[in-house]
Amino acid sequence: MKRWQLGKILGVEIWFSQRSLLLSGLLWLIFTVATAVWLHQSWGMAVLLGGTAVILHWLGELVHQLGHAWVARRVGYPMRKLVSWLVLFGSLYPKNEPPLHATIHIRRALGGPAVSLAITVISGLLLFLFPTRNSPTYLIVAFVFWENLLVFFLGAFLPLGFTDGSTLLTWWPRRHDPQM
Repeated sequence: MKRWQLGKILGVEIWFSQRSLLLSGLLWLIFTVATAVWLHQSWGMAVLLGGTAVILHWLGELVHQLGHAWVARRVGYPMRKLVSWLVLFGSLYPKNEPPLHATIHIRRALGGPAVSLAITVISGLLLFLFPTRNSPTYLIVAFVFWENLLVFFLGAFLPLGFTDGSTLLTWWPRRHDPQM
């Protein structure tokens, strides 16, 4: 599978895969149809809003992951790479990282949801500024609010094996252990 390095932020390499690009096209189609059918937008506006939603999805995911990266740098065990996986990013830490105390794993895991919660609160407050509930700007801000709330904040705590919730379930019981 082909991958492209998009750059480096906070010392973290950002890689994007061909599969994620194709799935982004599928997301665009889904968002477009949902916008046209359920939000009663014209097809032209739906295509524009659907594409905007895909871009905002990836930006939300990137900012969530950079929250993890920022905390990881602060605790002295930085993240090295983000690699797109389906429609999300996976974070990679150095393979030669020494055994870390549970509290470091917990702090790194909470960095992403903390940033996503901040975006949720800010976008939620912005929703009150829009007098027209069906305007394109309102719909974009509402998308940012709901996706950050449901996917990047609450969804992060689901114990799915690859989420922050799984990390917390693993390390939380060990947080007072002096050996960890």
